[in-house]
Amino acid sequence: MSVSVERKGNEATLKFTIPVEEVAKGFERAVARVNKQVTIPGFRKGKAPRRVLEAHVGKDAIKEEAFQILANDNYRKALDDNNFIPVADPELKDSTLEEGKEMEMTLLVTLRPEVELGEYKNLDVKKVVHEVTDKDVDDAISNLQKRAAKLVDAPEDRKLEKGDLATIDFAGTIDGEPFEGGEGKGYPLEIGSGSFIPGFEDQMVGLKKDESTDVNVTFPEDYGAKELAGKAAVFKVHVQNIKVPEVTDELIEKNSDSKTIAEFREKTLARLKKSEEDQSQANYERDVIKKAVENASFEVPEVMVTQRANQMVDELTMNLEAHHMSLPMYLQYLGKDVKTYRDEQKPVALENLKADLVLDAIAKKEDLKVTKEETLAEMQKIADTQGATLHQVQKIIKENGSLPLLVSNIMRRKAADLVLSSAKGAAEAKEEKTEE
Repeated sequence: MSVSVERKGNEATLKFTIPVEEVAKGFERAVARVNKQVTIPGFRKGKAPRRVLEAHVGKDAIKEEAFQILANDNYRKALDDNNFIPVADPELKDSTLEEGKEMEMTLLVTLRPEVELGEYKNLDVKKVVHEVTDKDVDDAISNLQKRAAKLVDAPEDRKLEKGDLATIDFAGTIDGEPFEGGEGKGYPLEIGSGSFIPGFEDQMVGLKKDESTDVNVTFPEDYGAKELAGKAAVFKVHVQNIKVPEVTDELIEKNSDSKTIAEFREKTLARLKKSEEDQSQANYERDVIKKAVENASFEVPEVMVTQRANQMVDELTMNLEAHHMSLPMYLQYLGKDVKTYRDEQKPVALENLKADLVLDAIAKKEDLKVTKEETLAEMQKIADTQGATLHQVQKIIKENGSLPLLVSNIMRRKAADLVLSSAKGAAEAKEEKTEE
C-alpha cells in the first residue's frame, strides 16, 4: 500500500493505492467471511465454492465485503503510521475497486486538533474574594423570617421595608376623577410582592404607621381593564398598620441548627465566609485554566462540539431518568425543544473541549503518568460516592470499556494541578498562609 497525506488544519486527505496482490487477498477474505454468514443447501457452512456462493448472494455482495476489508485495514494503518486521531468517521470522496487491478481510494478525515501550547506556568491571575458583611447575615435572617416567622405589630417608628405587611387605605383617580376598582380600605399588602401596579409598592417604602402619601403610577399597556390601560393615575395612600416577621430564639431553634439568634448569626457568618472562600477558589482555578487555554493556539472542529453537546444532553437524560423525570417533560417545563436546548449547550461544550485538549497537551509535554494506585484510588472514590464496592466499580468500568476515560480524567486533573500550583496567585496564597 502507498498513501499520500495532505493535511490542512484539522482535516487530512488520504489518497490510497493498494496493489493487486493485496486486493486479491482482500477478495479471498471477503469470500471466506460471507461464506460463514450464509447457509447454502448441500454445503456445510463456509465450505461452498466461490461460484456457488456468488450465484447465491451475488458478486456485488462479495465486492462490497472486500471493499470494507481493504478500506478498513488500510485506513487504520494510515492512522497509526501518521499518529492521526480521528474525531469522526471518514468521508469517502472517491474509490475504484476491480478484482485483478489496483484499488484506489480517497478519504477525507477530520482529526483531533494539534494544540500549540502557550505559557501555562507562572500565570498571573488575581483571586477575587468578596467580603462577607453583617448585611449578608441580616439577609439570611430576613429569608428565615419570610419562610417561618409569624407577623407582629411593628414598633411605632418602624419604616416600611420590603417584606413587611402593610394595612392600607387607598383611593385612586385619573385626571382627578375616581374610577371603578380604584378604592380600598383595610387592604393587606406585602411590600415588594408585586401585587399592585409596577412602582406602587416602591413608593411606599419608608412610610410609617399613620402616614399618608400620593403614589403616582401608570397602568401597563396590557392591563386587564382596557379602559385603564396605559393611563396615569394618582393614589392617595394611608398606612393603617405595619406588621413585621418576628424573629425569636424559639423560631431560630425550630428552623435551624442554632438555639439562639446570636448563635445563628455566628454560624451563618462562618458558613457564608466558607462558601465565599470556596466559590472564589473555584473561580480562581477556572480563570487560571482559562488563561492557559487562551494562551494556546488551535481550532476545535465543529463535529467535536456537536458530539460533546449531544453527550451533555445524554447525561442530562440519564440524570432526569434517575429522578423519575423524562427529557421531554423537562424541556416542556423550560419551553424549549431538544434542538434548541442542544444548541444552547454548544458554547459550554466548546469551552470544556478547549480545556480538555490543552490539559491533554500539557500532560503530554510534561510526560505525566497515571499509576495503578491512582487509578484504584479514583475507582474507590466512585465506589464510596455510589455506595458500591471497589470490585463492583471495577467490573462496571471493564464491561463499559471506560477505563481509558477514567485515566484521561485523572491525567487532566494532574495537568491542572501542575498549572494551578505554579500560578502566581497560588504562590501568594501560600505566602499569606505561612505569615498567618
